[in-house]
Amino acid sequence: MTNGEQPIAVLVHGAFAESASWNRVIEGLRRRGLDAVAVANPLRDVAGDAAYLRDVIAGIGRPVVLAGHSYGGMVISEAGAGNPAVRSLVYVAAFAPEPGESAFQLSAKFEGSTLAGALEAYPVSSGGNEFRIDDGKFHHQFCADLDAGEAALMAATQRPVTEKALTGGLEASEPAWRTKPSWFVFGDRDLNIPPELLRFMAGRAAARGTREIAGASHAIAASRPEAVVASVLDAAGDRQG
Repeated sequence: MTNGEQPIAVLVHGAFAESASWNRVIEGLRRRGLDAVAVANPLRDVAGDAAYLRDVIAGIGRPVVLAGHSYGGMVISEAGAGNPAVRSLVYVAAFAPEPGESAFQLSAKFEGSTLAGALEAYPVSSGGNEFRIDDGKFHHQFCADLDAGEAALMAATQRPVTEKALTGGLEASEPAWRTKPSWFVFGDRDLNIPPELLRFMAGRAAARGTREIAGASHAIAASRPEAVVASVLDAAGDRQG
């Protein structure tokens, strides 16, 4: 692995989404000559999910740009910590935690999230609860800027997340964003993660670039893929166009 080798974008979905949520971003990146792969995030707990992501990165055997959506930001912050294969990070409407901070803690730091009122909870055999977004509330809550038909498909294919994942703090003593360059992209109509929190985390991380997209929902990779593509290309060192 050489520093000059072109990286591959490794895309990590968050809660209530799945790998295909990155399809439009992957298409846009490939049109611009950057390869990409979407990882199936287990959504079980931060440490375990990050360990799985590190295995995927090791298997790729090339430098990577890590992009995480929503809870996926927790995972890339952990998996990228001290990982020499990780060149840069892109937080796509995503959490960028300090050590010990959880997604649940961060989401309550500023007002504006209506996610709690849209969730359904049920027990899982491994202990604790699992959450999903109610089908009838998914469109408004998660992806209001997509059409109703696509929203219904996304609701049907959403990946539930455990309570443990959302309440578990970052274990790394130094999150990846402290030592690697980061970019942030998010919408100002995000109902899952308050835009004020996203601005705060981008500032705290001293982001190299921040794109705030007017009218964009939490599902920005699906609804505004061109903005996400631009941020990933910036993180990969592509300054063309």
